[in-house]
Amino acid sequence: MADKLKIITQNLQEVLNEQIIKHVIEVEQRPLNIYWGTAPTGRPHCGYFVPMTKIAHFLQAGCHVKILLADLHAFLDNMKAPLDLVAYRVKYYERIIKAMLSSIGVPIDKLTFVIGSNYQLSEKYTMDIFRMSSLVTQNDAKRAGADVVKQVESPLLSGLIYPLMQALDEQHLDVDAQFGGVDQRKIFVLAEEYLPPLGYKKRAHLMNPMVPGLTQGGKMSSSDPNSKIDLLDNPKTVSKKIASAFCAAGVVEGNGLIAFVEYVLLPVSQISLTNIGDEKVLVEKEARFFIDRPEKWGGPIEYSSIEQLKADFASEKLSPQDLKQGISEALNKLLDPIRDEFDNDPSFKELEAKAYPPPVAPKSAKKKEKVLGSKYLEAIEAKKKRETEKQGADATGDSIDDVAAKVSETNITE
Repeated sequence: MADKLKIITQNLQEVLNEQIIKHVIEVEQRPLNIYWGTAPTGRPHCGYFVPMTKIAHFLQAGCHVKILLADLHAFLDNMKAPLDLVAYRVKYYERIIKAMLSSIGVPIDKLTFVIGSNYQLSEKYTMDIFRMSSLVTQNDAKRAGADVVKQVESPLLSGLIYPLMQALDEQHLDVDAQFGGVDQRKIFVLAEEYLPPLGYKKRAHLMNPMVPGLTQGGKMSSSDPNSKIDLLDNPKTVSKKIASAFCAAGVVEGNGLIAFVEYVLLPVSQISLTNIGDEKVLVEKEARFFIDRPEKWGGPIEYSSIEQLKADFASEKLSPQDLKQGISEALNKLLDPIRDEFDNDPSFKELEAKAYPPPVAPKSAKKKEKVLGSKYLEAIEAKKKRETEKQGADATGDSIDDVAAKVSETNITE
């Protein structure tokens, strides 16, 4: 029993209400029901391997795992995903998540995929939103979504509904716990506070750390192309992005590449699928991160613990260049099955094109023809007349007034 709890909570930054998990495992002696939700907005990137490794841990511990494809949340988050694209992005997310899990050796037959709108438009769910909105203040809702919902100068009401729905999903998905990034913490606290007044039980919450992006500061984000590596980036692009990533020699804190080794590459290397009877079961093997370092710099090196890697990097026994080389090779190996599946499946490519069509170039505004009014035409004619008179005056050396006087004095005879 203790082993299950250890597997469920390993590599997490924080766990709220751990006693709920213990009660399910030790007293009720049944599988823990847990869900992880993702809103299908931007293209999934390599940062998504962090929750994928935890999903592997949950399955290894015998948990029942649901993956929520939160289509309505994607729309509510300041129109990150227009409604006409949401349906395609839901299908694309499911396809790419399954490809990711398969690439790290996680069986997907024990996962349940749920589309949010399949139950979030029901009468009971809608009534629960009304009930919760009568309890939660505007400030509480805004604070809860501050680290998740896109912040703009003039926020939409939809951004306040978002955290309420995420809290209610715990009840309507019938789970014991919700899993997400530590950026979800305020929404988790909102759920703990406001579900009980509605007559619903409090849940446990598990949070993984946010992996720093490739640039200095911040996290890997779909909205910042310089901070992330896309799952379908070709090997050359992956190597180029890693080579240009921020990685100061000897600096461990805030180092996105070291964090990627800690929370993705080492945990992935421990995943192993074995047969027990007629069933395939996930087991854990020894961690391994290999760097094929040139002999002149010390030769190949292998790490089985992140502590040793951090110590070597801090003392500069391991250089940023060698670390980048090892990560580039390991990540490309991880991405190869995903890229191969995409390249060899026309339906996958078609789905990606529909989910993320190229942006339409704005049409150049047609120049409006100037409509000339009668007064404008009269002014033009008057100007032409003055110029003609001036030219005549210039030819004789007289001023316009002199020319006019001479004309009036001239007697024209036949």
